[in-house]
Amino acid sequence: MYAIQSITSTTSNELELAYCSQPAPNDQQVLIKVAAAGVNRPDLLQRQGVYPPPTGASDILGLEIAGTVVEIGQQVSTLKPGDLICALVTGGGYAEYCVAEEACCLPIPKNFSFVQAAALPETFFTVWSNVFERGDIQSGESLLVHGGGSGIGTTAIQLAKAFGNPVYVTAGSEEKCHKCLALGANTAINYNDTDFVTTIHTLTAGRGVDIILDMIGGGYLPRNLKCLAEEGRLLQIAIQQGAKCELNLWSLMLKRLTITGSTLRTRDNLFKGYIAQQLQEKVWPFLNNDQIKPVIDTVFPLRDAEQAHAYMEKNQHFGKIILEV
Repeated sequence: MYAIQSITSTTSNELELAYCSQPAPNDQQVLIKVAAAGVNRPDLLQRQGVYPPPTGASDILGLEIAGTVVEIGQQVSTLKPGDLICALVTGGGYAEYCVAEEACCLPIPKNFSFVQAAALPETFFTVWSNVFERGDIQSGESLLVHGGGSGIGTTAIQLAKAFGNPVYVTAGSEEKCHKCLALGANTAINYNDTDFVTTIHTLTAGRGVDIILDMIGGGYLPRNLKCLAEEGRLLQIAIQQGAKCELNLWSLMLKRLTITGSTLRTRDNLFKGYIAQQLQEKVWPFLNNDQIKPVIDTVFPLRDAEQAHAYMEKNQHFGKIILEV
């Protein structure tokens, strides 16, 4: 099969289309003929050598795919060859064929293309497991999402709206802010010309928001704590601006705040399977009824994965970037 491989040298780390051995599913896995794969920031980090795949995972990039089941393991009971599915995988997605755990597969929603379906797993698993499970968002509680124009951000806006939660976002341009509002955000703040802390205080009459979903890290931490209401929860899912900052613990103690974080890739299949069940039960009806749809910015052919990564690095996209196989 053909797959995108990362070629590392002393001066660069390039991607190229190469011929590789076709993977074989174990007893709990299925083999999928990949039609489309999502591009995510962890792919860029793995390529840079700072986010290695878990033990036993493919070293081929790609964490989410959509396609057709062509072979099943001996203990697989819910899927069969010919089924159209999307799946969360620990690696191997940038390829013609990829194996996935049965527990991490979901049916392609009604009237969805492969490209649309490939945009679902990574962002929907991430938002649901953090905001709805770890963050335990309750009816009417407010959510602030940093990076509203990202795949995570556009998913969080739509899910919060679907479940009746007010959602505020930050984004890096007026155009992205307008698009976030069109998706359902109550307020979109351009972080390049507006202080989001002051704006959140004004919008909430000084109360703050109940939950913050943050992928920025670094100096955002103390600013985030200023934005949280009493008993608020900060959910850290990435650290694009660094892993360290100084924190005054009084702000944490006085408002009884919770800071938590998670990564998805290294979680076990039992946890991922539970999230998949929750999504199919509680979120897939919104997808099947066209109430929620992934936002697709650009689709690149698989051979142009290098260009797809370069485009993501510019931070100009809104929504998901997809590779079509």
